[in-house]
Amino acid sequence: MAVSALRKWAGEAPAPIFVAAGEEMRDRVELLFNDGRLVRAASPRHAAIFLIAGRMRLEDREDLRRLHDQMPHPRVTLLWEAEVGEALGEAERFTGSTLASDKDAGEARRLDEAVRDRLEGLWQELASGERPSEPDLLHDEPPNPWEGIGPHGQGGKGMMGGTPYGRPMAMTSDDLRDGLALDPYTARFGPFLPVFPPGLLLEMTLQGDVIQLAKVLRAPLRQAASDHAPEALLRLARLLDLLGLPALSQRARLAAGDRSSSTLEKLGRTIRWSGATLAIPPGLGALEGHADLRTRLNDLLAIAGGSSPATRPELPESAHLSSLLPGLEWSEAMLVLNSFDDKTLSMLAMVMNEPDEESDGHDHDGDHMHHDHGGHHDHGGSHNDHGGHQGEGGHEDQGDHSSHQSHEHHNRHGGHA
Repeated sequence: MAVSALRKWAGEAPAPIFVAAGEEMRDRVELLFNDGRLVRAASPRHAAIFLIAGRMRLEDREDLRRLHDQMPHPRVTLLWEAEVGEALGEAERFTGSTLASDKDAGEARRLDEAVRDRLEGLWQELASGERPSEPDLLHDEPPNPWEGIGPHGQGGKGMMGGTPYGRPMAMTSDDLRDGLALDPYTARFGPFLPVFPPGLLLEMTLQGDVIQLAKVLRAPLRQAASDHAPEALLRLARLLDLLGLPALSQRARLAAGDRSSSTLEKLGRTIRWSGATLAIPPGLGALEGHADLRTRLNDLLAIAGGSSPATRPELPESAHLSSLLPGLEWSEAMLVLNSFDDKTLSMLAMVMNEPDEESDGHDHDGDHMHHDHGGHHDHGGSHNDHGGHQGEGGHEDQGDHSSHQSHEHHNRHGGHA
């Protein structure tokens, strides 16, 4: 009887969903969570439903499998217009065109409501025990061989060498800010980390919260072009989340579906009174001809209110995330990443042709535990709570915060996040 009562109470709670958004689906997915029946989990470890929405690249599939295996039992996967081959086993599929060009607004809203209903139904089936939990998709293996290696069989060699218990030892190097010797930490983040643009995969070296080096391994996935005002409101919502203003963020998302002049006017006034722009240091994320982050946030407020987007010049050839992010703290870097429109970000995140450095001694395939930076938490997945990760590949079918987190185990995590 007690178990039955717990199942009933669980089913009455919002469905906890972890999302991997593919091509042209980020905004549609975000609007799903305006429904109180659903809650977006910041990490696969806090989710019961894995929603994969939109077309993915071939090289993203292994990261999706990692993310799946990070989720606790019971768990289930729903593929919404997502082509992933056999990567997710016998996952349930929800079909129906999602492109605004293919459907009128009313039909698109009906489709979105059908997706919400199915997600709620899956949660009810899991909570009641009607639907069995999905098994692991990957073998549980350490990121590096270590057993039997070294004088004590722990994988170490001497004082600092080897990979003790599968993890490389951290070595010291000078910090960018003051030259003090700290332990750098290199890991991959993405491609489905909630605080990242979908598909973006970065390899970064951090010392504490400060990014020392950044390298783009996969560019963001292409997103659908949309009306300026709704897109601006959703970008604004993401920035407000990162600034620690979730209530205002939710109001911005709701306003994206209800763009009455009175609603937008009240929202803009409330955001300005909140001091959100004053919380951003002047000059942060500045790019020649594209202003700084504070100015871009004010521009979003103006666009949401009905103004036309400002015309910006072409980016300078030297502009790239590899030069823009180093020196920033994690929370600052996440704000900068989310302040650009999709076209500008795709140019800043072009993959540079560089020699392969896969064998640099760092554990790139494991799950890494990061400090809480105050914003999103578990990074959602990927390299292991970093959002999905792994290898770079070709494009196939195309098929939250400021806290980054744990890359714990290859398989238990799912991507990089």
